Amino acid sequence: MRYVLVVLLVVLFGYSLALVLQNGTELSVDLLFTQVPAMRLGLLLLITLVLGVVLGLLLGVQVFRVFQNSWEIKRLRKDIDHLRKEQLNSAKLMAAEAAANTRHEKTVADVYSSDRPSSPL
Repeated sequence: MRYVLVVLLVVLFGYSLALVLQNGTELSVDLLFTQVPAMRLGLLLLITLVLGVVLGLLLGVQVFRVFQNSWEIKRLRKDIDHLRKEQLNSAKLMAAEAAANTRHEKTVADVYSSDRPSSPL
C-alpha cells in the first residue's frame, strides 16, 4: 500500500511540474483582496486545483460526518425501541410471576386453615 501511495505522489508531482512548465504564459491575476501583476498560468492552474481538492475533501468530510451522525441516531433509536420492548416484556413477566406467587400464598394459607381441627370451645 505504501508503494502505491509513493508512486501516486510521484506521478502527481510530475504532472504538476509538467503543467507548470507547459503553461509558461504570464498573466495578471486579480484576487478578491489583492492583485498579482504576473503569474504563470500553470502555477495558477496548479493552485486552483489544489484549493479545489482541499475544499472538496473538507466539504466531503463534513457531509460524511452529517450522514454518519444521522445513521448513528437511527441506530440508537432502534436500540432504544428494542430495550423498551424488552423492559415491557420483563415487567409483564414479573407482574405475572408476582400474581402467581400471590395466588399460591393464598391457596397455601387456605389449605392450612382448613386442615386445623376446630377447637371444641
